[in-house]
Amino acid sequence: MFQPTGFADLAGKRVGIFGYGVEGRATERRVRDIAHSLVLVDDAPQQHTGVLSSSEGGLDALAHCDVVLKSPGIPRRRPDVLDLEARGVTVTSALNLWLHDIERSRVVAVTGTKGKSTTTSLSAFFFECLDQPALALGNLGRPPYDPLIDTSKGQLIVEVSSFQCVDITIAPESVVVTSLGSDHLDWHGSLEQYQRDKLSLTRAAGAHRTYVPELPVFRERAGELGGDVHFVEADVTGLAQALNLLGSHNDANVALALRVVADRAGVTHEELRAKILARASTFIPLPGRLTLVSREQAHGFVIDFVDDGLATSVLATIAALRVFDAHPLALIVGGFDRGIEYDELARAIGERRVPTTVIAMGEAGRRIMTSVHETSPSVETHEVASMFEAVTNARAFLRNGGVVLLSPAAPSFDVYKDWRERSADFATCVKTTD
Repeated sequence: MFQPTGFADLAGKRVGIFGYGVEGRATERRVRDIAHSLVLVDDAPQQHTGVLSSSEGGLDALAHCDVVLKSPGIPRRRPDVLDLEARGVTVTSALNLWLHDIERSRVVAVTGTKGKSTTTSLSAFFFECLDQPALALGNLGRPPYDPLIDTSKGQLIVEVSSFQCVDITIAPESVVVTSLGSDHLDWHGSLEQYQRDKLSLTRAAGAHRTYVPELPVFRERAGELGGDVHFVEADVTGLAQALNLLGSHNDANVALALRVVADRAGVTHEELRAKILARASTFIPLPGRLTLVSREQAHGFVIDFVDDGLATSVLATIAALRVFDAHPLALIVGGFDRGIEYDELARAIGERRVPTTVIAMGEAGRRIMTSVHETSPSVETHEVASMFEAVTNARAFLRNGGVVLLSPAAPSFDVYKDWRERSADFATCVKTTD
């Protein structure tokens, strides 16, 4: 079977691109002048000219390709993907080919159930504090193989999703895993498979260092970690707070970024920390990650509205709850139901010692609410049909102040295009219900 080890190997080949979203369009730009011919296929091609529907001849067209470059949203073990391989078609990804082509010493790959976007952004910022150019790329929405992005210079910090990990056969020189929880079980099939897939990036070929937090879950699965493994203790100097990052989990994210950048740049942690503190006020935290949207003051009470919209997993939402342990809380959860268990989240909600209400949206919200009823029946819950209704209920519950927290523990695409649209709706509703 044909096994490309870089984009140049696609010369003279019939190449299929399966999935025509952001990654698929970037892939087309990268290979259109290399491949002999291209076949573009998507499950829902919409109005894109020349893109076949997978259910209307697209899969048959892919079966006649030499290689198919699969976008991350197409599950690796989906029957139609497995069928393509059974028919002798090589299925891989543009990111994998890019990693074979690029100078591995310039790349840091960051993955994890939560914290990967923040750690990616922090790593790029830390390099910049040393006056070394760096780009934050990958799952943030900037495919590193897109020819519209100049990756010819500096350090390349690439966020890698669990979807992407399974197609990668060669590792960059540095791999970071920020956390390991439960996510995307509809894509991976089971929790065990998800975690194996996530850690597979550390086991890819090529000499590399692997950085993980000093946490029991990583010690327990040390046998599944590849590369030269380094366990990193959380930062205790307050650097995360200086960077306006909320939550103790960000102490771990900061420590991972600090360690990998210091190692690659050949500087001490103290030297790097001093450089970061000098520029800390210029760091802009990413939206949707415990971002303060609004602060209302009335009758001597304060209500903070916090957008943690990118928290689409149980682990991420539990981490957000811990940030506000001492605050009365209205928690807005729910969205698309991907079949994961919510008992752990329900227990975390029930263990809170301050007034807390759960406001649930969508199928996932309904399941979270059911789990809360079963685990912690004394917790007040409300099911709502819209974000406007959610914010209205939250404000009514917090008459004496507290925090309205959007931390959904579920994806957004039952109602919204993506998490950004959901977060934007939250911010709009906060303003219009004031």
